[in-house]
Amino acid sequence: MTGILQPGHIEPPVGDLPRLRLAPESLFADRAARFRQLAAGHSLEPFLHFLGALAAAQHSARAHLPAPSLPPSTTLEQVRAHHMPPLAPAGITLDAHWRTLARRLAAATVDSLPAAGQSAALALADAEDAALDQAAQAFLAQRPQALPAAWVPFVAAALEVYWVHLAASLAGELDGLAEPATLCPVCGAPPVSAMLQIGGVEQGLRYLHCSRCNSEWHFVRAQCSNCGDARELAYYSIEGRMPWVDAEACGHCGSYLKLIRREKDPQADALADDVASLALDLLMDEKGFSRSGPNPYLIAT
Repeated sequence: MTGILQPGHIEPPVGDLPRLRLAPESLFADRAARFRQLAAGHSLEPFLHFLGALAAAQHSARAHLPAPSLPPSTTLEQVRAHHMPPLAPAGITLDAHWRTLARRLAAATVDSLPAAGQSAALALADAEDAALDQAAQAFLAQRPQALPAAWVPFVAAALEVYWVHLAASLAGELDGLAEPATLCPVCGAPPVSAMLQIGGVEQGLRYLHCSRCNSEWHFVRAQCSNCGDARELAYYSIEGRMPWVDAEACGHCGSYLKLIRREKDPQADALADDVASLALDLLMDEKGFSRSGPNPYLIAT
């Protein structure tokens, strides 16, 4: 199903809306609950249950993290002055806590995996520091194919918690970020999906959701979130399947991003609902469109 979107009359007045929304404390607990909800009767039920267990482990692990190692104040001043993302991977030195996260997440979810997955999780938990650091650098360089496939969810999940923690620690220093931005103004990652919000001044506004630090930033509708074009947008959906999720496709750059409408399902989650709507990704592939932003957990399907 498609619909052509014309620019101009979609975005309501925004007033004093928050341009940037950092991940809430309850992010991973809420996501775990959403995965469990979506899993019931789904064709990917075992996988969704595993991701629910992984999200629950992320929530638990985040609570035990010490204060992170942040970039020096001079670096933060520089990136603010040039409207650059202050937590881009190039400026972050991973410390040992990220490896602790990866091992803890693998150990916590091993029982939710089939035998082959259990072997991979245990191998990651026992891996040497250098192997884990190489995996992290490959993943951050957008080369997940360089990792053992079964490691990808754990490496992604650990780095996700790490960057959420970094962003929360910089909460008071994230003013003056670039806008509009097709990449996350906090860490420079592409969005995993877009959320149409509900309530207050944010009602009906689109926020892009970061695939790494889980921050959300306002980005006007009727404009491609990848190339900025406003002339050739169309929406695709699959009748009878998750009607709150559309694929917003751009005929100009050939990309698409999921658009998740919270007015139709207030419990929707930017990452969980993206995974659960995999059938829509298959449809978009058939139509010749490519995802503009990654979902690391879809790499593992």
